[in-house]
Amino acid sequence: MFPQILIVDDEATILQSLSGILSDEGYETLTASNGYEALKIIEVESPDLVLLDIWMPGMDGIETLQEIKRTNPFLQVVIISGHGTIETAVKATKLGGYDFIEKPLSIEKIVVTINNALNFRRLEEENRFLRKKTLEKHSITGNSPPTRALKKQIAIAAPTNAWILITGENGTGKELVARTIHQMSDRADQPLIDVNCATIPDDLIESELFGHEKGTLPGTTARKRGKFEVADQGTIFLDEIGDMSLKTQAKILKILQEQRFERVGGSRTLAVDVRVLAASNKDLEREIEEGTFREDLYYRLNVIPISVPPLRNRSEDIPLLIETFLKGFAHDGGCGQKTMTHQAMERLKAYPWPGNVRELKNLIERLAIMTQSDVIEENDIPSSYMGDKTTTRTVDLFDRKSLKEAKREFEKAFILQRLSENNNNISQTADAIDIERSHLHKKIKAFGLAQK
Repeated sequence: MFPQILIVDDEATILQSLSGILSDEGYETLTASNGYEALKIIEVESPDLVLLDIWMPGMDGIETLQEIKRTNPFLQVVIISGHGTIETAVKATKLGGYDFIEKPLSIEKIVVTINNALNFRRLEEENRFLRKKTLEKHSITGNSPPTRALKKQIAIAAPTNAWILITGENGTGKELVARTIHQMSDRADQPLIDVNCATIPDDLIESELFGHEKGTLPGTTARKRGKFEVADQGTIFLDEIGDMSLKTQAKILKILQEQRFERVGGSRTLAVDVRVLAASNKDLEREIEEGTFREDLYYRLNVIPISVPPLRNRSEDIPLLIETFLKGFAHDGGCGQKTMTHQAMERLKAYPWPGNVRELKNLIERLAIMTQSDVIEENDIPSSYMGDKTTTRTVDLFDRKSLKEAKREFEKAFILQRLSENNNNISQTADAIDIERSHLHKKIKAFGLAQK
């Protein structure tokens, strides 16, 4: 199928000659003698590109261009004019015109410009497709009221340039929220740069964020661009912002306020334009009260607060999440396509998920791999996940008759939760709660928490 070009000009000779030349070049052509006629043809025929004269009676080329872009923003328009000025060319470009060609027309230039414009349109279409696929991949799964509220917040905040502070427990998907915000913003074609604030040592923070010149630091043999420089025109995501030292917070605040800096060892001041997203699993207002987080940094970041709900508050999303994870694991080739029974899903809905969505995903991957049948049933689920039988949700310590009994119930619930947070890894859990591995084994056996 050949590209279709609409030629819009009030001179019949131009329409005839351009139409003949472009037909010889392999294009299909349509013609219109004024803006009104052109808009009607575009509505019916949806051409691939428009060659548009500026000076026409009635609706001129600029007015026609504005209307085309209002109704067909991705349609490429090349402006042609016999009375072109720099001011007119600039105005046409600002309104969305792809290029400006002056009369008398050079056939060679017209053909080259058309080819470039059509290639640009194809690239735009590919980018829109890839962006859509990225959004689908990073979409927030679920239709529960808390999830719908979260999606609504993201949809409102994402298209702006406002800075956003994302809070929520570990494993709730704060990074996913940040990526969704970036993909739905006007900066989606620019980089999203992640910075894990908890892992950058104080002595390297300036080099990581601002970069350094060659030979400035021991062992450096080349200039390094910092995170902020790489993120210019895009988005920087400051993850685990609450785990930074006060010294690091002060340096972050300075660059956030000025968006100007010098590389370590350099003398040239660099200016950047970045949108800032930050995330924390901590209660930053409490951290401020305790003197471990700067109040001025908190209010600088917290322009729009978004709280990601824990999985236990949106348990009705669990069946859809399970279905999504099972399809994903099957697609990635890790295992065959599997399903889960309603009874098994109900068991998992009753569990409080201290590790949130990350914990659920890990469990479903384990079940998808280890369950030999194509259907995951209730008895395939490890005993520690059996919802209402063993979760802290049903443990009311104040109903216990003795301190000894209450202590036992608390200890059992505490160990169960820490096991879940560490994906039932005994060694990691023992380290996390600071007891010997053999002692934890005994506790698990005594409380009947041993896995199947």
